[in-house]
This record gives sequence, structure tokens and C-alpha cells, in this order.
Amino acid sequence: MKGIDVTIFGINLNLKPIAFTIPLGDKHWDIYWYGIIIALGFMLALIYGMKNAKRFSIETDRMLDVILVVVPIAILSARLYYVIFDGVKLESVADFFGFGNSSGFSGLAIYGGVIGAFLSGAIMCKLRKVKILDMFDLAAIGFLIGQSVGRWGNFVNQEAYGDFTGSTWWGMQSDRTIREMGEGLVHPCFLYESLWCLAGFILLHLLSKKRRFSGQVVLSYAAWYGFGRAFIELLRTDSLMLGRIRVSSLLSFTLCISAIILLAVINNRLKNNEEKVYENIFEENGEEVLNDQDN
Repeated sequence: MKGIDVTIFGINLNLKPIAFTIPLGDKHWDIYWYGIIIALGFMLALIYGMKNAKRFSIETDRMLDVILVVVPIAILSARLYYVIFDGVKLESVADFFGFGNSSGFSGLAIYGGVIGAFLSGAIMCKLRKVKILDMFDLAAIGFLIGQSVGRWGNFVNQEAYGDFTGSTWWGMQSDRTIREMGEGLVHPCFLYESLWCLAGFILLHLLSKKRRFSGQVVLSYAAWYGFGRAFIELLRTDSLMLGRIRVSSLLSFTLCISAIILLAVINNRLKNNEEKVYENIFEENGEEVLNDQDN
């Protein structure tokens, strides 16, 4: 199978989206690198969750029960989000699942998956008696692992790239970018987001060891990822649009600002409470000293 010729930072590659093919009678089932890479990201996130669940006061068995339900719902939500905002025309229900054209889920949106995961995760946490905010804190770090690795699936498919860089060496070019945009190096947006998520994973992992309250990590995730994605999305040429508005940029800015406000409010309240506790202790000690002097 002819691959996709790609040049990135001066390195020439030939990428083949299909990893291997499984024969099924008279037909065949193509297994794409995109799916393999997404699965790898999920597995790494799961391993992280298993190893760190105790630190978040979560029982691994209950966590797995939540994940088993959340994952398929998240995938369906990612597909639904893409179909709605990309304006995909479906001729049948089978097309939604990719059975109609044998292309599988050819169109998923990360935000749809994240939204579906958090909503279904909250319900499952209630049912399995898992503390929701603790689970969300752990899941947020796992999301960053999965997103950092998963973006390389976009690279293999030559998706999630931006406009021309204007540079003679920084950026990438492929058969697809030339066909759709013409000659020139374009922004490797998949790489920007992958590195941003990797940095976020490291920062949130360190933060989780000193978190002051349940929910601090997931709010920090929303602030960190939202900030980076909002600007990276502005570079992309394949953004999901709502009129002239880039849906992901709008959602990212909203998440980022909302999370920062909530973090500021909660931290301020915690600070005030700590000061009150300190004042109470000081006053009590002071009264004891005065009483001793009186005696």
C-alpha cells in the first residue's frame, strides 16, 4: 500500500495509516495505526491510574467498574460531538458507527469524549460509591497521558495541522497538505498539543502529591489544557465550526477562565479558613497565658 510522504523538520518519512489487515472471508478488516496509538494512550493512562489510585483514596476494583462503562460512552460521545459540529450527513444509523462505508469511526472529537467521560463518570461514581472529585482528579492526569500519546495518531493520518508557518525549516509538509493547501510548511498542531499535554501531565502529577483539596487537579487540568488548546486551535485549518466561531477555541477559553476563577475562589476560602484557625489558636493560647499570670 502506498503511504503518505511527509517531511517534518527536514526529516523525510513515508507513513502508512493501515498497520495490518485481518482477512474476514471474502472481505477484510483494516487495523489503523490511529486506533493502535489511541489504545496505547488509554493503556498508559490506565496503568497510571492503577498505580496511583490508592494515593487518591480510590479502590482499584471500583475504579475499573467506572472505567468499563465510561470508555465506550466516551467514544460514542466523541463521535456524536464530531458529527454535530462537522455537519456530517448520515444516511443511516450504520453510518454513525462506520458500518455503512466500512471506515469505522472516521471522525472523533476529543472534547466530545472528555464531556461524555465526565458525565458518565459522575453517574458511575455515584453508583459505585466512589468520591467523584477524587476520581476526576485521577482521571484528569490520565486524560493528559492519553491525549499526549493519542495526538500522534493524527500525525500518522496527517490530520490536525495548521496554516503555513512562513519558515523554511520549522513545520511539516505532506501529500495531503500540498493537495489541500499547496506547497509550503504548515504548523504541526498535533505536536504542539502533544507536547503541551505532556508538560501538563508532569505538572499535574507533581501537583497531585501536594493537592490541598479534592477537585484541585481536575480544575487545573481544565485551566492548563483549555489555555493551550484555545491558542493551538486558532492555528488549525480543520477546526469544527459554529458559524464563524471555532467551537473548540470557544469551549477551551470558557473552561480555562471558569477553572481559574474557581481555583482562585477555593484557594482564597482555604487561606481565610487557615488564618481563622491560626487566630483562634493564638487567641486561646493568649487567654491561657493571661489566666496563668492572673493566678
